[in-house]
Amino acid sequence: MRFEKFSFGSIRIDGTTYKHDVVIDRGQVSKRKKKPSKKFREAFGHTPLSIEEDIPWKCRRLVIGTGTGALPVMKEVKQEAKRLKIELLVLPTTKAIAALKKSPDETNAILHVTC
Repeated sequence: MRFEKFSFGSIRIDGTTYKHDVVIDRGQVSKRKKKPSKKFREAFGHTPLSIEEDIPWKCRRLVIGTGTGALPVMKEVKQEAKRLKIELLVLPTTKAIAALKKSPDETNAILHVTC
């Protein structure tokens, strides 16, 4: 998987530009469906990543890119990663991409691209 470009509001992966948050699940890229988390928005001031989303748990390591650091990750997500014995990295998206480049095998990701 090639991460070619990341800037506010878009990310380019393997020649395709995405203008929305993405989920990488075993090498497949799809749009993050954050609707289940919208009900928590008021409590966080931003739609957080919640356990109610379709999180790609089939991995040994899950990298969450938080944009510039604005994407809140709810404690239940962290608890579930621990329960499943999945290494969880929560980093600004630029650092998350660097972490993905270093060891992409058995790593899934959720990348926030807009703040």
